[in-house]
Amino acid sequence: MKRFCLVLALVSLALPLLADEGHHHDLTSAQLGAVSFPTSCSPKVQKQFEQGVAWLHSFEYQQAEKTFEAVTERDPKCAMGFWGRAMSLYHQLWARPNAGETKRGAALLREAQALKPRTQRERDYIAALQLFFASADEAGYTARVEQYSAAMEKLRQANPQDREAAVFYALSLLARDDGDDPSLKLRREAVAILNQQLPGASAHPGITHYLIHATDNPELAPQGLAAARAYAKIAPTSPHAVHMPSHIFSRLGLWHDSVQSNTAALAAAEKMHGFHMAHHKVHSMEFLEYAYLQLGDDRNARAMLDAMMSMKKEDVDPAYYDYYYDRRVTFPATFYLERHDWKQALALRADAGAPPFVAAKAHWANAIAAGHLKDAATAKSAVDQLQAAIAATSAGDKAYFARYLDDGRNEALAWLRYAEGNHAEAITLLRSVAEKQDKVGKGEVEIPAREMLADLLLELGRAPEALAEYQTAMKTDPGRFDSLYGAAQAAAAAGKQELAAQYYAQLVKNCSGSDSDRPELARAKAAANAGD
Repeated sequence: MKRFCLVLALVSLALPLLADEGHHHDLTSAQLGAVSFPTSCSPKVQKQFEQGVAWLHSFEYQQAEKTFEAVTERDPKCAMGFWGRAMSLYHQLWARPNAGETKRGAALLREAQALKPRTQRERDYIAALQLFFASADEAGYTARVEQYSAAMEKLRQANPQDREAAVFYALSLLARDDGDDPSLKLRREAVAILNQQLPGASAHPGITHYLIHATDNPELAPQGLAAARAYAKIAPTSPHAVHMPSHIFSRLGLWHDSVQSNTAALAAAEKMHGFHMAHHKVHSMEFLEYAYLQLGDDRNARAMLDAMMSMKKEDVDPAYYDYYYDRRVTFPATFYLERHDWKQALALRADAGAPPFVAAKAHWANAIAAGHLKDAATAKSAVDQLQAAIAATSAGDKAYFARYLDDGRNEALAWLRYAEGNHAEAITLLRSVAEKQDKVGKGEVEIPAREMLADLLLELGRAPEALAEYQTAMKTDPGRFDSLYGAAQAAAAAGKQELAAQYYAQLVKNCSGSDSDRPELARAKAAANAGD
């Protein structure tokens, strides 16, 4: 495999706006995808407006906002330009707007409404978004998301030829998905709508992008592979678009594809410059670290970790400070836990000033490491601190984050129980998380709970049970280093030498050409060679 030595320099250069309308059109059609969104605005801004919509569809929100601002400067009576500026503040699958952003979005929509849009369709777009920006009350957030979605469904029904209405409605369905529905109803509905729009619009950035998000789940991931193969070609200027295919590649264990995707995304981010590109770089680096670890390429995985830990807070857009703090925990946690470097994972701490939900992740890693080391006292301290961090998150301004920490809490508790010798409860706790993940999925770059369960059973000497769990884990998370090696060990311990040789051989094949010092890979190579 080609070696990638990535040195990431973050610079604080403003992203220049392209002033030439023809260049706007060229960028929209050739570099951001093809969007058709007729408006009653001046013809001189139509192509520029569509470029803003294309930026929106690739979640390049800063670029979208700048583009829509240019539209309203050139045509101050363009109501939909103000809609676009407000839409740039609604990051439906990322983060909730804060009170200031909500207030600004509402003001922009009032300005749009005051311009008395000429068509009912435009008035409906503006009115739908007003429902979301009607309040900054956290308690009513979910209701506003649903109200916006319902309004977009009405707009879609009233304008059956409006592809954008259908695409934005599909996105709103994904925004409503809370990740806890085993039927995947909203995801499936979004997939159906997007597939209906795909014929004749193969270069539309939103259709392919949202198909990837809709199928970003163990059960649906194979349905998203075609979109993953297409999206980066549709919008090569967007770092997020170039990165997004790796969500599906990671689900399917296509690690080399993930490396290529995220390396290209880093290059795209470098071309765009600006400190607002830092979060794109970090996200791609995170997927690269994970993919490299599955390939046994520890040197390049370590390079991603070192690049993250050397990044300065001032290099990052203030809107992403929490994200910065979070990744300064998740990068080392992933590296050390995947490599079974329990002592380093035990020493992991969140930065001073990090929010409680970030500290919770550090305590989660500490508890798992202490459990493996059978250090019950340290594991208990870590779990107690984790519980306190979750309580603080629940009482803070990001209370909705607390629900995403529940699985981690149960995993941490499981390893505490293991260290205490309560093996039955440890198994029950891990199995409960694993069964949930089987139904609704997990994060693309997270360690599967079922694999943790298999590791625990293997440590207990229950090889046949461990083998069964590894095999189940590989159905939803194929090609993972730990699962392949663990399955080989379990198979060998269970007297299934031929099966063990197959798993060792697959691991060696996956890691072919990688620069690794992992003893597991050395043992796998020795076992594979012995079987030849």
